[in-house]
Amino acid sequence: MEIKTIKEINNLVREYEKNNASPEFDINAPVNLIGWVRSNRCSGKILFISFSDGSRLNSIQLVLKSDELEGSFEEIKNARTGAAIIVSGNIVINKNDDEGQRFEILVKKAKLLKQSSEDYPIQKKEHSMEFLREVAHVRPRTNKFYSIMNVRSELAFAIHNFFHLNGFKWVSSPIITANDAEGAGEAFNVTTNEGENAFFNRKASLTVSGQLHAEAYAQAFKRVYTFGPTFRAEKSHTNKHLAEFWMVEPELAFCDLEKLMILIESFVKFTIKTILKRCSEEIAFFKKLEGNENIDEKLNLVVESNFQKLTYSQAISILKEAIGNGKANFEDNNIFFGMDLKTEHERYICEKYVNGPVFIYNYPKQIKSFYMKLNDDGTTVAACDLLVPGIGELVGGSERENDYYKIENRAKELNIPLDDIQWYLDLRKYGYNKSAGFGLGFERLVMYICGVENIRDTIPFPRFNGNLKF
Repeated sequence: MEIKTIKEINNLVREYEKNNASPEFDINAPVNLIGWVRSNRCSGKILFISFSDGSRLNSIQLVLKSDELEGSFEEIKNARTGAAIIVSGNIVINKNDDEGQRFEILVKKAKLLKQSSEDYPIQKKEHSMEFLREVAHVRPRTNKFYSIMNVRSELAFAIHNFFHLNGFKWVSSPIITANDAEGAGEAFNVTTNEGENAFFNRKASLTVSGQLHAEAYAQAFKRVYTFGPTFRAEKSHTNKHLAEFWMVEPELAFCDLEKLMILIESFVKFTIKTILKRCSEEIAFFKKLEGNENIDEKLNLVVESNFQKLTYSQAISILKEAIGNGKANFEDNNIFFGMDLKTEHERYICEKYVNGPVFIYNYPKQIKSFYMKLNDDGTTVAACDLLVPGIGELVGGSERENDYYKIENRAKELNIPLDDIQWYLDLRKYGYNKSAGFGLGFERLVMYICGVENIRDTIPFPRFNGNLKF
């Protein structure tokens, strides 16, 4: 058996230890690895190289002895951080090691494939997140960003897996659209050198949501979802905003708000459970970072909780009461029906009042989008937000308005051009009984699971106002 990755070595050593070092396990199987130098230390005629091949978070130690090495000892000795090398050797079990280094590789043959420049920006020291954003092309080589991006990858797989297991079809909603879906006017316009309308003969923009197109496909497949890039031209510099980000947007025909909240709870729990299982090394790494000591407790709280439900009116009363009895003092203490809850309000409700995840539902129509179903009271819509401790709003969803004239009037109230959404209105004439769906900002979920403070650190190459580097 030939071993070609660090992950395979780790699995073999685990089995070896599990079976009490049984001779049945060939722990001396040949190892052939290709990857990069993390650090290189020489002690006379012995080299100690911290080595990574991308197969798992933790690097391994290579031991190279000049009198046993086939190849140029001096060449490998001068390999800098970031250099690419290829090595062959055998596993050595460290039975008496006190530093957690369960094994190392005794290298018999080594070759420097590509030297790294002396100005390689990632060195064996702590780098600030701000600095690492300036070198985003190499930051995944750090343990912190390797961990974040690996969680991101596993989380994307978990999302697709959840929907696949629950009978959803994936829909690739268009990137270029003729409307901004939310009616907020925050879309990027698409133009050519010939002018704004020259190519499509009408105004075009980058999508802010795949929801409207998902609704069309839900009327054929019942259960669909979109998962792709979306764009917002918000000139915001908060730690929660990006100009380009990914959205998860399922849509279900014949679904009401109550059923939707059940789906959201199942979805959030499934994805977090998957990460806790598949990314245990990364979670352990995050736990060691300042401010993240209780990250596993935070995630398990969500998994193990029964999500509570409060109406928007109840939430307003709770906030007013908290201010009145001195339990809370917000930056904005002007609490009234019809206000858009701020993060501080959301966090108080889920962290102090509920101490767990909670749905807020039946919001005032004036602070929600045109497509949300008007409730019988005429003032609220069948919409919900999921609030979770540590971040506030994580998911937003609603039942969609199925009445042609109600949604037409709502669009007019908000000055949304009807020509841009006529096809969407027409769906209501063709057997549109009811539908519901939610939207989840993928990077916000990554941010929450990893305990990351800035959303710019959850996406490989962040795009935001004033920044288009890389």
